[in-house]
Amino acid sequence: MMPPLTAIHDQSMVIGQLERRRRAAAKAWSLESGQAVVIGAGAAPPVPGRGDRTYRFYAHSEYFYLADRERQGAVLAFDPADGWFDFVPHPTAHELLWSGAPAAEPGISTGELPGWLEARKGARIANLGAPVQGVESDATLEADVRYALNRIRRVKDELETERMRQAERATKAGFAVAAELITPGRSERELQIEIEATFLRNGGDACAYETIVAGGPNSAVLHFIPTSRVFADGELVLVDAGAEVCGYASDVTRTYPASGSFTPEQQALHTLVATSCIAAIEQCAPGNEWLDVHAAAARVIAEGLVDFGLLRGQSDALIESGAVTLFFPHGIGHMVGLGIRDAGEVLRGRRGTRPGFPPVRVDLPLEPGHCFTVEPGIYFVPALLQDEERRRQHADAINWGRVDRMLDFGGIRIEHNVLVTDNGFEILTADVPLLV
Repeated sequence: MMPPLTAIHDQSMVIGQLERRRRAAAKAWSLESGQAVVIGAGAAPPVPGRGDRTYRFYAHSEYFYLADRERQGAVLAFDPADGWFDFVPHPTAHELLWSGAPAAEPGISTGELPGWLEARKGARIANLGAPVQGVESDATLEADVRYALNRIRRVKDELETERMRQAERATKAGFAVAAELITPGRSERELQIEIEATFLRNGGDACAYETIVAGGPNSAVLHFIPTSRVFADGELVLVDAGAEVCGYASDVTRTYPASGSFTPEQQALHTLVATSCIAAIEQCAPGNEWLDVHAAAARVIAEGLVDFGLLRGQSDALIESGAVTLFFPHGIGHMVGLGIRDAGEVLRGRRGTRPGFPPVRVDLPLEPGHCFTVEPGIYFVPALLQDEERRRQHADAINWGRVDRMLDFGGIRIEHNVLVTDNGFEILTADVPLLV
């Protein structure tokens, strides 16, 4: 078992990082007199039709980054003349009775927020995070301050990387259990339960996202929800799961043989995906472009599928035509950290794509402190591969006879979390083995 949270994260480190983040945000925003920013934590959304039940509360990531607090209804505010204000709701007797909300937290009562806003009546206010009652956000200012904050959030500090490392340690333990338990006759749901329990036993606060366990043809569904379906001999089993610590995520995918060893076709494509993953990770260095990371993986996959006998032609042409995207239909990854979809974006003035690429979540140059998932894959998705228009478009580039024989193959994905460093990269998830 892991030591208590306070032992892992010294409070002085938390306070120091919060002060640094707020200074950086204030400097980047460069607000003028008559401008201000409010950042709402939000509230737990209700479960429709289930009485007073709510989904688990997560403070909006923009609020959490600047407050390190999960408190419903809380608001941060910043005025360039007066600095930062922490507005925190006092817990009600109802909260204390039913959920044990903290009796006292540092900050100003949210009852004083209306007065703070009234004193700035007529100012241009940007509302980040969740909507704040009584604020009509200035859309232009909001876009500008969010854009500036995203740039700061992308660079992980010491506190963030330590939480991510702890999440990775819990995730490693979960995958070790998964690799031992995968066998014909076990169900996707059974494996999910054991993985998630192991995360919690090894220091994880929660799952960072809905665990994916997909056997056989289900492994070609990118975000598959586990079912009672059991694994069959000779099938693939794709596991995409991660633990979370203090809001910070690990996000890992491995693909295993259900019966302990791959078939020759499975082995060839698993090796190809692993090779493409290495090629992409090697591009994760300061100054390189994220789209070049995707291109590196796509090029390896294109060349490998030609050697495999599935594609015909030159790799660059196969990428530009979209033939490769039929088998590698998603972007190479996304930023990870405070949640599994961190502050990545397409920078202003960029298109966020290249000819033949699938949609991508990020288009920017890499900097030290950025952390990404790198997750290439090869999938046989009947909905894509049986489409007549796609078959006509790629009639000469794809061996459709072999495709038809492999429509029930499923999919293979390998995913690492990669931290960009001053001199290159660090694979945070390197100790989660590809196979046992």
